[in-house]
Amino acid sequence: MKTRSIAFVTVVASVVATSALSHDFQGGSIGIIHPWSRATPPGAPVAGGYLKIENAGAEPDRLVSVTSEIAASTELHESVVKDGVASMRPAEGPLEVPAGQTVEVGAGNHIMFLKPVRTLKTGEEFKATLVFEKAGPIEVVFVV
Repeated sequence: MKTRSIAFVTVVASVVATSALSHDFQGGSIGIIHPWSRATPPGAPVAGGYLKIENAGAEPDRLVSVTSEIAASTELHESVVKDGVASMRPAEGPLEVPAGQTVEVGAGNHIMFLKPVRTLKTGEEFKATLVFEKAGPIEVVFVV
């Protein structure tokens, strides 16, 4: 009997822990998976945002903008290599999210929070709104 109780408590604890770590957001056919950001040093001029976008719909969609009160402005950025030199720059257009696919924002592109209004510390959270062409605005919470 005691073994069953311990097993039950272990299962319940793992389910609670998993749901606490997972923070996903949904807007229509678009799912936003685990938005996160790194901690920043005091006075940092920028902060990065990373996440996955899952399009469960039959039509493609596009991430057109991001807003957040954590920064003076926000841009979609991409990494490029020109003449052997890697750099980052604002993306030339919206981020395409093909139908039935998942796009990772962080592997060669990211969200750039320009002029953060405060230092981001590990364990904190901040809100942002992702605006899609078809799905519209989706409110998310980034975990630092």
